[in-house]
Amino acid sequence: MSLKNTIVKWTVVTTLGIGGIVAQGPFSTANAASVSDLNKQKEEIESKQQDVESEKNNKNEELDSIHDEQESVEAELERLNTAISTTQVNIIEKKEQIETTKDDVAKLEKQIKETQKRIDERNEVLKDRARAMQETGGAVSYMDVLMGAQSISDFIDRVGAVATIVEADRAILKEQEADKKLLEDSKAELKEKLSSLETMLSDLEDMKAELDSKKKEKNKVMKQLKEEEGHVHAEMLSLEEEEAILADQKVAMEKAIELEKQRQAEAARKAEEERKKQAAAEAAAAEAAAKAKAAQPSSSSSKSSSSSSSKPSSSSSSSSSNSSSSSSSSSNSSSSSSAASTPGVSSGNWTKPANGVLTSGLGQRWGTFHAGIDLAASGDNVAIVAAADGVVIRSYTSSSYGEAIFVAHSINGQQYTTVYAHMKSGSRKVSAGQVVSKGQRIGTMGNTGDSQGQHLHFELHKGQWNAAKSNAINPIGIVPI
Repeated sequence: MSLKNTIVKWTVVTTLGIGGIVAQGPFSTANAASVSDLNKQKEEIESKQQDVESEKNNKNEELDSIHDEQESVEAELERLNTAISTTQVNIIEKKEQIETTKDDVAKLEKQIKETQKRIDERNEVLKDRARAMQETGGAVSYMDVLMGAQSISDFIDRVGAVATIVEADRAILKEQEADKKLLEDSKAELKEKLSSLETMLSDLEDMKAELDSKKKEKNKVMKQLKEEEGHVHAEMLSLEEEEAILADQKVAMEKAIELEKQRQAEAARKAEEERKKQAAAEAAAAEAAAKAKAAQPSSSSSKSSSSSSSKPSSSSSSSSSNSSSSSSSSSNSSSSSSAASTPGVSSGNWTKPANGVLTSGLGQRWGTFHAGIDLAASGDNVAIVAAADGVVIRSYTSSSYGEAIFVAHSINGQQYTTVYAHMKSGSRKVSAGQVVSKGQRIGTMGNTGDSQGQHLHFELHKGQWNAAKSNAINPIGIVPI
């Protein structure tokens, strides 16, 4: 594109509404205001860039905090896993102890049965002894037994028998007391072991419940941290995208300022040329008037000569008109052949960005704010065109917008930004910093990014685009749809 064409296009973009070129004083004032406005917009972009950078720093700090917390939770989980492993070892050991205790309990129960049997047998002996004493009329006196001896030998025998009986009775009583004590001790031991067993089982159940609770809580915390991390990463991606768009807007604005300066220089040069032409024309007119005044006696012959010389000029003009008409016809024919694939270019500042049916407008949709309108059409080659003269801010692939193009416009002193989203993959025809004219094809309708079918998602922002889309306005009524 030649410098002249670039300047002409950006003249429409940045200074539409300023008016025609007026002589020096007003012209300079209008141009100064235009450059001042562009510089002010550039400063606003730089301010927003600083805000985004600050927000990114905040998000990075938030991420660092989340990562620190995650490390702490991971360390706690590792400690908890170690405790769980140790506890599981203890559980296995306690289970083994429980099995051993059960075996001991079984043995003890067997001993208790044997002891109880001996006690029962001795009880029977004591019962028989008591029964015999009752049958003899009461207690037997060992002295009577001794005094009833018939001889010394019988007395000795009787002394031995009495001693034996007394000793046997003592042994029985001692054994009975020992077995009773053993029975009581065994029962107490059994009761204690059973109580210990129940306590161990209760401890194991409490330990398992506590470990399960801790594990569940830590997993819940880790899940929350991962969700928070995911949200912050998403916000970071949004901020990075906004940062990239702002950077592109700044580049576009710097180019706009440079083009505006070039336009001013070109306008000044043309104004100077026009001034020189007017001065030359005035000088020529003055010289011609002087010559005419000096040649008044021969004026009739000069008029005749002038009349005859004008006829070829008229013929030449007619020929030129025919040629222009032919050229215009050819141009109209060429224009009609491309009209089928591209929308017609409207008069005025704006034109329809694509052919298609309006399927969704600006406003709340599916629980979120829909910041633009949707135009849907079928076909593999549905053209998307620039809605107005402008400069491409960004041409890229977004996770949400898909294949997208952002264009900056300046109309009647007001800055606008248009967004063209979900274009067909590989169809974008312009790049950042490129000057585009109203109706110029910039891509093809598609279904890329977060899209549910082939359509153009078109946004109009009064001012600059931002992630919150707070400058989005309804294009219907402004842009021919």
